Amino acid sequence: MVEQFYAVVWRTLRRLGVAHADAEDVAQEVFVSASRRLAQIEVGKERAFLLAVAVHHAAHAHRSRLRRREIVGASLPEAPHPAPGPEDLADRARARELLYRLLDEIPFDLRAVFVLYEIEQMTMAEIATSLELPSGTVASRLRRAREGFLELARGSTEIEELRGETQ
Repeated sequence: MVEQFYAVVWRTLRRLGVAHADAEDVAQEVFVSASRRLAQIEVGKERAFLLAVAVHHAAHAHRSRLRRREIVGASLPEAPHPAPGPEDLADRARARELLYRLLDEIPFDLRAVFVLYEIEQMTMAEIATSLELPSGTVASRLRRAREGFLELARGSTEIEELRGETQ
């Protein structure tokens, strides 16, 4: 499971607001938690199970960060892949950082549903099952998260700057 799902768990944690420096540790915690509950994981639903565990661990990390009132500075850029050019990498890094900042503005309960649906492409039924929520609650949170994300994106001058650079 680690080989197959580590990357998606790590990305989901980052998108849920876990700091880059902490994402590896929290991802490992997700797999340790899953290893303790192997009997509960249904065959074919490993990804959904792991992402649900990741959401719970990200929520814990989020609450811990709020209690510490830690000020997170600009993160270091991620290691570049050798294929794209420097300009492409810079654009991708800025876009990714902007995405994380916009996601940070969305309340965690809405953000979790938004990330799982829009980015990780889970179905609403999978999200409802994974997060143990009624399907109506998932739909409502997704709608509110989309509205909030679009409002934040419309108000961001950085999006216009990114569009101008890529055209």
